Amino acid sequence: MLDRAAKADYALVAYPQAGARNERFLNRELSWLQFNERVLSIAADSSVPLLERLRFLSIFSSNLDEFFMKRVGGLKQQVAAGIVSHSIDGRSAQEQLAAIRTEVIRLLNKRADVFEYLLKPGLAAEGILLLSWSELTASEKQLAADYFRKSIFPMLTPLAVDPGHPFPFISNLSQSLAATVRHPGREEKLFARVKTSLPVAQWFSVSAPAGTNEKKFVSFREIVMQHLADLFPGIEIMAAMPFRVTRSAEMDFADQEADDLLEMIEEGLRRRRFSQAVRLEIAPGADAWMLNFLREEMGLADSDIYEVGGEIDCTNYNVIANIDLPHLRYQPWVPQVPPSMTADLDMFSLVRDHDILVHHPYESFSATVARLVHEASVDPRVRAIKMTMYRIGDEDPLIPLLILAAENGKQVVCLIELQAHFDEERNIRWAQTMEDAGIHVVFGVMELKTHAKTILVVREEPDGIRTYCHIGTGNYHATTARLYTDLGLFTASSDYTEELAHFFNYLTGRSAKTDYQTLLVAPINMRERFYKMIKREIEHQQAGRPAHIVAKVNSLSDEGICEALYRASEKGVPVELIVRGLCCLRAQQPGLSDNIRVTSVVGRLLEHSRIFYFRNGADSPLDGEFYLGSADWMKRNLDHRVEIAAPIKTTLLREKCWEILDIIRHDETQAWDMQSDGSYRRRCGGNLSLGTHEFLMQKTKKNTRSGQRRKAKPPED
Repeated sequence: MLDRAAKADYALVAYPQAGARNERFLNRELSWLQFNERVLSIAADSSVPLLERLRFLSIFSSNLDEFFMKRVGGLKQQVAAGIVSHSIDGRSAQEQLAAIRTEVIRLLNKRADVFEYLLKPGLAAEGILLLSWSELTASEKQLAADYFRKSIFPMLTPLAVDPGHPFPFISNLSQSLAATVRHPGREEKLFARVKTSLPVAQWFSVSAPAGTNEKKFVSFREIVMQHLADLFPGIEIMAAMPFRVTRSAEMDFADQEADDLLEMIEEGLRRRRFSQAVRLEIAPGADAWMLNFLREEMGLADSDIYEVGGEIDCTNYNVIANIDLPHLRYQPWVPQVPPSMTADLDMFSLVRDHDILVHHPYESFSATVARLVHEASVDPRVRAIKMTMYRIGDEDPLIPLLILAAENGKQVVCLIELQAHFDEERNIRWAQTMEDAGIHVVFGVMELKTHAKTILVVREEPDGIRTYCHIGTGNYHATTARLYTDLGLFTASSDYTEELAHFFNYLTGRSAKTDYQTLLVAPINMRERFYKMIKREIEHQQAGRPAHIVAKVNSLSDEGICEALYRASEKGVPVELIVRGLCCLRAQQPGLSDNIRVTSVVGRLLEHSRIFYFRNGADSPLDGEFYLGSADWMKRNLDHRVEIAAPIKTTLLREKCWEILDIIRHDETQAWDMQSDGSYRRRCGGNLSLGTHEFLMQKTKKNTRSGQRRKAKPPED
């Protein structure tokens, strides 16, 4: 529970992680939980609009669900299989699971405090009342009861467990009510379950008093709880509680044989539905008999059970966060059309003239990336379109364009990654749709996930065949392009396009080319090139020339990269790491990482772009080397995924990259700095009071207007 003093700066609290065996590194899982705590801090930040804070509470909870499905599920598989392995900081799987439980319990208590003492009173002050059943008036209870009987009762199916009725299957993340019931005149207790995850709003609006602006809600779960007797007429209900089960999402293909990858993934998805339960969330004060019955049937240990105060599934708060009250939401952002894209020229003329770098969602995805695919699909000179896709949206705007291109007689090749976690089913559906339309669909390289984001367009022009490409840091996903910050490079330079043609041959025909000179390609040359560039900075530093490394990534956990950066720090090279999520490298450790600074930016947008900068002895920072790409500094990206990073060669585009890095480096609102003990401290006060995201929105809008004015200005005599 928060005391009054703590409430004032609750968002600034940072906690050190538990001690590790190998003090050179931080534990991956605990570092990720620290990142999610930074997400939770936004829910406690009074400077953020109230309904957005509630949404961040939901995001924190959704993140935690995925963490249990993927990471905890994977650790439990290791334990069950008897695999003896240790994390980068020297912990066994059992030790990590114990440490995770301790941290998760603390975070759940913090989440409950944030809601109970900050968000709920804030909502009430705005006339949004989230009420318990006992707080409803008689007329409001009647309204809820009528709603239950007319709309909900027919959809509910109570399932009792007895010799003739086996324990029901509990699907992943579904909410349920458990009940201990007994027939009149019998001593025997029975377990019953009612699934409450139904396609209805999880908060029901009850009428507000006349003449007020209050919006009153009661949870769907509580309405069902109050009417359990309607579901079990003539049966005594001895106890009841809500619960939710989380299942592992890890798919183990070690013992599977399949003729093709598609068949293997489809089988894995079928198996995932029945995978092992890894977490049971319950309300406090559960009936001991009922809880023990549920635990045994689910095959869970006591350490897998978590008491959750308030809503068990906080993603349900999105119903409230979606209320149409603009003053409690972020000001809407409309991605801008880059001034360089507004010329009365087609994309091919624009890109042929000069390289273009776009920054989403500040700049429009539809007016840049989607525009390239659209023009390529209808341009009679285009002969082929090749593209990689990792995560595909439900209503992806690019796939109909690729289908149109195929219908127009163009050769269309699309690499779809079937193993994109939690997107497998959607990707399979789209792959089948595209194959039916005549698109040549490739499912990637066996044993490697294809995570690269690139498009190659082949066009016949008066002077011969010319190729155009886009290389990006983010998925070709229209929805996330409005929420994630990503960069995309458009170029027609043969340095890029010739190597990219070989890259696609590697994906489709297993080309053995290894001598990429311009592109960094994982798992072929990317790791080696990063090592060489880090070593080169050490040599510059020792020779008295300017040396500096700046890397912006989502995650950093690769032991080899960490050790290379440690060596650079020991030799005096300044190293600045902008790592949004988990980071296993320890910053500011005397004698180890004195010259390494780790910063995390968490805010309205999800930082997703990857930028790598090496000063390379240059007198000016802008003359250093810049790369953008799809890969984080993680072993999986460098060794077990197909990735691309591309250099930024033109001065104007390097300036844009440096500006992004520099804005984040000086952010005093959204930035958190890693301390020497591995904890994070949020910056407060300073020059960039707007924060990175708001600052770049305003700057982008200003630049767009300036570009439009320059275009509209009549030429001088």
